[in-house]
Amino acid sequence: MTGPVPPGTPPARLLVLGAGGRGAHAYAQWCLEHPQEARVVAVAEPDAERRDRLGDAHDVAAAHRFPDWRQALAAPGPWDAVVVATPDRDHVDPTLRALDLGLHVLLEKPIAPTEEELHRLTSAARLSSGTVTVAHVLRYTPFFRTLRRLLDEGRIGQLQGISHIENVAYWHFAHSYVRGNWHRADRSSPMLLAKACHDLDILRWLVGAPCTEVVSFGERRHFRAEHAPAGSTERCVDGCAVADTCPYNAERLYVDQLAAVDGPPVTVVTNDTSVAGRRRALRLTDYGRCVYRMDNDVVDHQTAALRFGNGVTASLVVSAFTAQNTRTITLMGSHGEISADMRSGRISLTTFAETPPSVDTGRPDQTFQVGAGSHGVVDEVIEAFTGHGGGDAGLMRDFTGRVRRWLAGEDVEAAPSSLEESVESHLVAFAAERSRLHHTVEEL
Repeated sequence: MTGPVPPGTPPARLLVLGAGGRGAHAYAQWCLEHPQEARVVAVAEPDAERRDRLGDAHDVAAAHRFPDWRQALAAPGPWDAVVVATPDRDHVDPTLRALDLGLHVLLEKPIAPTEEELHRLTSAARLSSGTVTVAHVLRYTPFFRTLRRLLDEGRIGQLQGISHIENVAYWHFAHSYVRGNWHRADRSSPMLLAKACHDLDILRWLVGAPCTEVVSFGERRHFRAEHAPAGSTERCVDGCAVADTCPYNAERLYVDQLAAVDGPPVTVVTNDTSVAGRRRALRLTDYGRCVYRMDNDVVDHQTAALRFGNGVTASLVVSAFTAQNTRTITLMGSHGEISADMRSGRISLTTFAETPPSVDTGRPDQTFQVGAGSHGVVDEVIEAFTGHGGGDAGLMRDFTGRVRRWLAGEDVEAAPSSLEESVESHLVAFAAERSRLHHTVEEL
């Protein structure tokens, strides 16, 4: 993480491109809570209501409220850094322009939706006095930083393998990857890149070596027209005969279950979060359509097997078909293992030498544990944080601290989520997609 900011250094001045869930509710909101560290002084957003809502909240001057990022970056402005939180397909061009101006950029993941654009951006970054910090927020969470510390301390010996599961949750997947912004790869990016480049990045960080081989399997199995229940309708509000039993009923989710929520994910569906506004959106937008009648094409379950340069192997499972909305991970070492759940914050460490083995007798009602005691099991609960387990706040504090140190003329070390390492996760995701489509083992 960044070093101390010299006393008297003013807060970083930010231009935010994109006033959606990430730009407005994650990054800009943090600035409101930490005005001594950062201030939003300009915003670019095509949706006038969202643009003015963010502008009003941060007292942004009317002249610095832009309908398009091109207008905002047409010339240098009174800002020190840029937050790029535009849709996936609009990440590269505004970042390139900001680098042309020598600005520091916080770039929402994924970096780019294609390998060609990824290389175009990295080439430009090498020639710019500006920098790019990728929003791989998991590196900034107390949860994953604790896992990394335990590995570095040798608590489970030499790491051998990792089993990692990204539990997307059935409703979250339907919201984002069946009805939402990432439901088609040609309009955003492949699902593994869009959702799990975080996870590929954190695996690389925990392992401490680049991935050298990957093989992957996955497809769109369930969210297809042939699986639409009899009596279902084009929209959930059209008198669907299975509305009471369908777990993907949009009316139940957005009107009933999320009734008390007036931010994401409801504000992704509609700016008007009243009951009438929600019902109107379900009649007019994709968020009210039957999940079996959408034009989605991204996979709904995918598994990737990875081999790293130091011999460690890992499996990554990303699935819609779970009630959980969390990441679970098991780190397997030569002398112990760690099992952890990000949502609960619970981390359990077991050392082999101190934990008596359990012996299965073959009878379902009887398991013998040899020896006594369980002092080899260590439980730790990481405090629950909002915003990617505290990662959003950690990222913003680190990024704005770096900007302030640059402004003060200090030498600044590379970010924990440097562009160079962040690129690796994307190349693995692209290789996994090639493997999935062509049934190959991909070397990197």
